[in-house]
Amino acid sequence: MKVRVLGCSGGIGGRNQRTTALLVDHDVLIDAGTGVGDLEFEELLQIDHVFVTHAHLDHIAMIPLLVDTVGEARSMPIVVHGSPETLRILRSHIFNWLVWPDFSSIPDRGNPFLRFQEMRVGESAKLGGGRQVTALPALHTVPAVGYQVSSEGGSLVFSGDTAYSEPLIAAINEIPDLRYLIIETAFPDALHDLALASRHLCPSLLALFLERIKAHPEVWITHLKPSRAQTTLDEIASYCGRFSPRALYNGLEFSL
Repeated sequence: MKVRVLGCSGGIGGRNQRTTALLVDHDVLIDAGTGVGDLEFEELLQIDHVFVTHAHLDHIAMIPLLVDTVGEARSMPIVVHGSPETLRILRSHIFNWLVWPDFSSIPDRGNPFLRFQEMRVGESAKLGGGRQVTALPALHTVPAVGYQVSSEGGSLVFSGDTAYSEPLIAAINEIPDLRYLIIETAFPDALHDLALASRHLCPSLLALFLERIKAHPEVWITHLKPSRAQTTLDEIASYCGRFSPRALYNGLEFSL
């Protein structure tokens, strides 16, 4: 199994600033931010599943355009997985015939272009080929989850957007084959209060989080705000003890 980074920025601006999206093999997305827009039509056509961490625009922006682009050319609906609360938000505020058509009823409800699949914390989806995606707890300003992506080659955890979360730490520490941890750090410590209010991490909170992790995975930092990215990375480098976190970047590929 391969996981490729399509987008990992906390903002836009320039060719390398794409918001959050990970491509698992050729057919699964973890979030669907603006990075999905760099895929060719034939690549978009192969996507069968989208696992959404939460309903904020930088993580779901390309779902409506993806379904609109390939729906008619597919024989099966694209399945969007997420917590019941996240899917309710998508139905109510995106696929509502006002912002975008309700593709879960197009061309009809018996044969739609889009299907929603509820997924609660602790539940897993088996995707064939020994692949599995499991929802993990996260703490954000809207209902949110992280995801464990696993195969015979080990596990990768993606935090999604989250504040410091004891339940997420506990869930990570229950994963015996953890190889990679992709974790957000949106703001530098100068914006500590903003990080707390918006339920994101800053370097000092990340350090507290990583101190509690029992395993020794590779740690990769995502969701850096473009205007503060280098400052945030410099602060992370001074904090993070036995870990040497690195900045995630578009095109990076993980093998499991």
